[in-house]
Amino acid sequence: MKRERRLLPREFAVYHALGNDYIAIDMPRFGQRLTRANVRKLCDRHTGVGGDGILARVPSRRADFGLRIFNPDGSEAEMSGNGVRIFARFLRDFGYTRRSEFSIETPARVVRVKLSLRGDVVLKVRVDLGIASFHSGDVGATGPGREMLRELLELDTRKVEVTCVSVGNPHCVIFLDELREIDLHEIGPQVENHPRFRERINVQLARPRARNKLDILVWERGAGATLASGSSACAAAAAAHRLGLVDEQVQVTMPGGRLSVHVHPDYRIDLLGSCTPIFRGRLLG
Repeated sequence: MKRERRLLPREFAVYHALGNDYIAIDMPRFGQRLTRANVRKLCDRHTGVGGDGILARVPSRRADFGLRIFNPDGSEAEMSGNGVRIFARFLRDFGYTRRSEFSIETPARVVRVKLSLRGDVVLKVRVDLGIASFHSGDVGATGPGREMLRELLELDTRKVEVTCVSVGNPHCVIFLDELREIDLHEIGPQVENHPRFRERINVQLARPRARNKLDILVWERGAGATLASGSSACAAAAAAHRLGLVDEQVQVTMPGGRLSVHVHPDYRIDLLGSCTPIFRGRLLG
């Protein structure tokens, strides 16, 4: 993609990362408040632009750039692995930076990104997501403080064994012998809205295939079933590594494609993957 000029008022750009698509905007210049209602309208695939969420550039005093992440239901997310990678490429593509390494402040934490370039083209983006935590307080779980490893969770339709982890946002990983979409649509919404999780939670169904390979299905808080999720890939890899199911370097495969995750000994997580520009547009109404 050739370098574009910065976005004008009411302009936006749409990118996807393994089918997980986001609308990127420059909030100070966008000209429309991102209320819950406006976010839902923009993300609607029939009457709006359409997307799995919105990435908004905002000022930051702690990092080179600030990022707010909106789910399609109008709620805000603390972190998005795919969203951060898309946002990093957006900043470079549209001339907000010429650097290949910089920092981004998300609602959860400041993360560092590194762009892999061929000329001016961004091939892949690496994100240092920080330290993963398995503590109940970090995933917003009720009950006594504890690490949530292989914990039994009772649903309306079945009982499941869960391992919960925060990578800046909360995740609930469920390991199964077989991954089926029908199970994702049954289990996902029940776990997302379970009373054990005060602020809802993202859900992954996971199955290790080898010491360096992990398959997952993703149910995102506020979005539902999605083709891919970077933070979900990181959370599932961290959980699988903690339970001794995979090694430090893991290829995580989702319906939308594959991401590389490195779980360091201190559980710092690196995420590597590509993202793709789709189109640039301007709101008319």
